[in-house]
Amino acid sequence: MTRANKQLRCREIITKAVCGKGRKFSTSTHTVTPPHRPTSILGAWVINTKYEAVKAGNGVEVIGTYDINIWYSYNNNSQTDVAKESVQFVENVPLSFLDPKHRVSTTEVHAESVTEPNCIEANISANGDSVLVRVEREFLVEMIAETKVSVAVLPDGCPDPDGKDFDHDEHDDDDDFDDLDLLDGDI
Repeated sequence: MTRANKQLRCREIITKAVCGKGRKFSTSTHTVTPPHRPTSILGAWVINTKYEAVKAGNGVEVIGTYDINIWYSYNNNSQTDVAKESVQFVENVPLSFLDPKHRVSTTEVHAESVTEPNCIEANISANGDSVLVRVEREFLVEMIAETKVSVAVLPDGCPDPDGKDFDHDEHDDDDDFDDLDLLDGDI
């Protein structure tokens, strides 16, 4: 064993770390039935998105709701109204990376909406009494847990990256505290 290998030691540290990641883009189609038979669609929006993440098997489920608002005309384009419907969704996001050595009992999951749910298309259905709304969404999930990491331990510590190693033994530390001698008599 070389001298360098004898000096280099390894230590295991338990720390919280990102132990799993995943990302999923999806589209879904929802049917909204307004109180009046629509003649044309004037606009469609997705608002009030709320969600939470929960661990589910080898992935993360993003469970949430959003409201779909559809501005439409009816009575042969003579009147307008807004139809609103709350929609629930469950998005199962598989983990593309997973540390198999994480401590399962310490798992936390988080989700972030990369692409907020957004209406990309709204059309009147074939029977004419409802509106088909296509919504896109994308979520990024992370699983955080305790895990072990190995670190190299150098007996003499690490060199200063700026090359300014300070040797504190060279200084006469007593000189730095000369003005404290004034306090000796006051105590």
